[in-house]
Amino acid sequence: MRYFYLVVSLLVCSFLSPQVAAELKIGFVNAIRVMDESPQVEGANQRLEREFAPRQRRLVSAKQSIQKMEGRLAKNGAIMSDAEVRRLTREMRDKRRDFKRQQEEFQEDYNIRRNEELDKIQKIIIKVIQEVAKAEAYDFILSDGVVWASKKVDITDKIIRRLKMRNKRKR
Repeated sequence: MRYFYLVVSLLVCSFLSPQVAAELKIGFVNAIRVMDESPQVEGANQRLEREFAPRQRRLVSAKQSIQKMEGRLAKNGAIMSDAEVRRLTREMRDKRRDFKRQQEEFQEDYNIRRNEELDKIQKIIIKVIQEVAKAEAYDFILSDGVVWASKKVDITDKIIRRLKMRNKRKR
């Protein structure tokens, strides 16, 4: 999709006369840098950390419990009865299976929530880019798929500043 926009913008520019092209105001936004430096992403990461930390601690505890059982079996397996070894082995297998299921559920839930947060942030970023484009009369704002952009057209810093101001107003 991003290549489509790049091709369309290049075609439009190639068909325009030099006078019209000289009047175009084109900007570039480094989307990766915006995502790295925006306070909204940092806030989302902190929210996700707080939300998922208790489950993460439970997973760590479950893993340690399984490791203790494995250590007990390795240490005392030779002196345990066959029935006790089978019971402990079965219990470890069940715990490993449950741990794996919990771990997969955790990862799936985390990914879903992270994607929800990123979707919200992307909408905010797009809105800010559009606000800057309208306020400063840009004809084109390019992002992904650009191989190089000079500092003259790079408005990434403006976008990051606006995102930071927007974040401060929300608090």
